[in-house]
Amino acid sequence: MTILEVNGFGKAFTIHHLNKTIPAVGDIRFSMDAGEFIGVIGKSGSGKSTILKSIYRTYLPDAGQIIYHSKQLGNIDLAQATEREMIFLRKHEIGYVSQFLNVMPRTTCRELVQNALLEMGETRETARTEAEKALTHFEMDPALWDSYPNTFSGGEKLRLNIAMATVKKPRLLLLDEPTASLDQQSKLKVREMIEKLKKQGTTLVGIFHDIEFMEGLCDKVFDMHTNKMSIALEGVTNEG
Repeated sequence: MTILEVNGFGKAFTIHHLNKTIPAVGDIRFSMDAGEFIGVIGKSGSGKSTILKSIYRTYLPDAGQIIYHSKQLGNIDLAQATEREMIFLRKHEIGYVSQFLNVMPRTTCRELVQNALLEMGETRETARTEAEKALTHFEMDPALWDSYPNTFSGGEKLRLNIAMATVKKPRLLLLDEPTASLDQQSKLKVREMIEKLKKQGTTLVGIFHDIEFMEGLCDKVFDMHTNKMSIALEGVTNEG
């Protein structure tokens, strides 16, 4: 079953004080089936993150369609979806992990992961149990669980970010350089979680500059330079 179809997607950015519009990406086309993992490759500045942010609707697409097959809402064009629909999808079906952690202040590490489940309707007891499992998996020191993330290192913040997104077991998970500042052991933990989510049926789109991390993990690769999809092969190169 096709879960995501991108047709003729385009995005440009306007620099208002220069009265200038800069194209970011154009005529992007690909589709993916449920349970697939697609890796997006290309040079820095080629628009990889723009695609992911537009699927998540952090950016509003300028052209084309992004058709997502929602479990609750049916087929929906994310380029035209209402804010209410996008809030629902982010809570219940679509997850996003970036290199950066943006969270509410004065909320502890444990509370952040718990809240991700509570907003989906889980009981407080279940949310607490699953949050602790996720934090343990990503080797977050229990001494940090009830601390505020603004005191964390970059790697700790990133692991927390990943825990918050993956604990919800989303139908579609977008990964924007999620291992950028992680050590090798932490990268392996991320890989384990991705493999587990794939087995559970999660569909994933990911950007990784670490090619070794992608090998044997991605089913297909979308190349920004050629605007084409291909079967993932060992030794794929990613410029930038």
